[in-house]
Amino acid sequence: MENELLKKVRKIEIKTKALSHQIFAGEYHSAFKGRGMAFSEVREYQYGDDVRNMDWNVTARLRTPYVKIFEEERELTVMLLVDVSGSRLFGTTTQTKKDLVAEIAAVLSFSASINNDKVGALFFSSKVEKFIPPKKGRSHLLHIIRELVEFEPEDRGTDIGAALRFLTNALKKRCTAFLLSDMIDLDAERHPRYEEALKIAANRHDISVINIYDQRERTLPDIGLVHVRDAETGRSRWIDTGSRNVRLSYEAWSREATENTRTLLRRYRIDTVSIGTGDDYVKQLISFFKNRA
Repeated sequence: MENELLKKVRKIEIKTKALSHQIFAGEYHSAFKGRGMAFSEVREYQYGDDVRNMDWNVTARLRTPYVKIFEEERELTVMLLVDVSGSRLFGTTTQTKKDLVAEIAAVLSFSASINNDKVGALFFSSKVEKFIPPKKGRSHLLHIIRELVEFEPEDRGTDIGAALRFLTNALKKRCTAFLLSDMIDLDAERHPRYEEALKIAANRHDISVINIYDQRERTLPDIGLVHVRDAETGRSRWIDTGSRNVRLSYEAWSREATENTRTLLRRYRIDTVSIGTGDDYVKQLISFFKNRA
């Protein structure tokens, strides 16, 4: 069992590390560097300097105008917020949502590492299941990948708000956070349940959403009577997929839920990309990075 796990971790490392070096490092740098500015030094005021950067304490002490100089922060802290609820095990193409999340999270981790950034991870279901504080180093990244592959949560539900609140409380310094989830965390009216937590977290951190989905979560095939079970609640029922009304109702529910989520993310200027199981996530991530740059 341990050998099989190591093989999976090694396979993900080889594939995603190569992608990070060849493709994503430059795109990642363009998209996420320069978002924060750090204090560098003070110097005498020069014509054209922004008066909002005046250092009044130094100016008063030396009796000549001085300004604060800021420069691009060279090191970022990257946090991966990973949805490990029961629905992550769903997949009807070549992989499950869990497998896709593991690869994308590994690519992001190695891309950040190439840029000398610290990387941390937060695994959540209906509660925060595990927190790995941000650090550097290959062994640390492999630890994160290993957890992506083998972690088994205690709960099976989804509470995105709990993850966002934890992020807000745990990291006081601004970070770049990637939320990897199917984003299915809705109330009875199909509206996201995490707006308040998102509003606060987005004000403190640079948050991006990578929405992982399977096509069968959006449309049903016409294959007759099917027994289905909710992976998070355990409830099951029979569905007649041969009924056109059933299929249309299912698609309408999915469209409304998806649009409500997109509307919320736009409201708080959260960049997002949707990637389906079986999709070429390389092209979609590159496009996502370019749009942010």
